[in-house]
Amino acid sequence: MTATTARLDLRLDARDKSRIARAAALRGMAVSAFVRDAVLREVDSAIAAESVVTLSADESRRFLAALDEPFHPNDRLKKAMQGAARMPRS
Repeated sequence: MTATTARLDLRLDARDKSRIARAAALRGMAVSAFVRDAVLREVDSAIAAESVVTLSADESRRFLAALDEPFHPNDRLKKAMQGAARMPRS
């Protein structure tokens, strides 16, 4: 299996680059590998933060109560369901 690679260029001031190089050396890693790993950790964190919804105790109770209520489709949904029922099936 072959992997496609892409390049990412980044501009840093000399002080930041030096700090990154020092941190990579402390970890025994190449700068590019160190930066890639750090960025991917941050990516995972950002995506996870957007994928999780946290509710307060009150919000949780209201949400669960809403789930326990019987479902009543509104007029727009009823119309869409009727239209879908008339569509030919393949």
